[in-house]
Amino acid sequence: MKRLLLFSLIALVGMGGVAEAADGVPGVDVSNWTGDIDWEGVASGGGKFAFVQATEGTNYRNPRFDAQHGGAAAAGLVRGAYHFAQPHESDGAAQAEYFVQNGGNWISDGQTLPGVLDVEDNPYKDKNGKNSCYDLSTEDMVTWIKDFTKRYRQRTGRHAIIYTTTSWWQTCTGNSDKFKSNPLWIARWGSDPGELPKSWEKHTFWQSADKGPLVGGGNAFNGSEAELKSLANPPAEVSVSGAAKSRKTYTVTVSNTGPHPVTNVKVSGRAFGGQRVVKAPGCKFSGTAVLCTIGELARGKKMTYTFTTKPSKTRGTVGVKVTVGSVKLTLKAG
Repeated sequence: MKRLLLFSLIALVGMGGVAEAADGVPGVDVSNWTGDIDWEGVASGGGKFAFVQATEGTNYRNPRFDAQHGGAAAAGLVRGAYHFAQPHESDGAAQAEYFVQNGGNWISDGQTLPGVLDVEDNPYKDKNGKNSCYDLSTEDMVTWIKDFTKRYRQRTGRHAIIYTTTSWWQTCTGNSDKFKSNPLWIARWGSDPGELPKSWEKHTFWQSADKGPLVGGGNAFNGSEAELKSLANPPAEVSVSGAAKSRKTYTVTVSNTGPHPVTNVKVSGRAFGGQRVVKAPGCKFSGTAVLCTIGELARGKKMTYTFTTKPSKTRGTVGVKVTVGSVKLTLKAG
């Protein structure tokens, strides 16, 4: 399977003269406990992004979420929502669904970051009687996080950001390396991010203080403001796969694996090895050539085409060469 980044839906212009912190682009994280926020003051103080708690478990929604999340956007900040995990209460997919339905959904407005799974030391030990890992084994915790991130990806087309500490990740997941696709928001209060969990070679966000210079927690994005904007609104993406079912039958599948709908996708093929195309439902074909056009492919959807050929010989290598944008596949049959 090969992937193709098709296009960017937002032009990253006007980024000159942006003030950046020594450790990246400055931002904040807030919750109901932060109270009412002067977002214009955050923006004028240099803040460029904000994470706002939306949910916890499957029965809590931040009562200030709409005002905080909307206020950050109105002040021109890139904003995102986060979910505080309660892994002992319900499965990961259920909590991801609750999160998406209560503020954590990603929208393609150029200003919304992927949602965050906040998974860390159990702060309610005295109330729930669970240990730091919520009494889950490392295997069960990895499964729980996989279920959450998989459901979030299915529902939004984005990889959820994971907020955690290195010590918690090492203890409670066995230092799992299964989450390389998920951006890391590392929490380590001090002068540097320190050692990272095994899944990541670099952090995307760093929470360096529980009380920052602006409001809420102090954070930095590990990159430029243009890269922050790109994280909020990435290019469209399709995956292309194919197979030679026999010497006469070939399939090509185009899947929309990105966050945006894609339009006008061209799938062109050319048979080789002394054969011609004789059947290609939904496509135009003539001689050795075939051309298919996908008018629109929604996020999470796929389109499969089947090409039937007529070989001129019974032996030797035959096949179809397929091109989708910059992706090229060669489907061969012996």
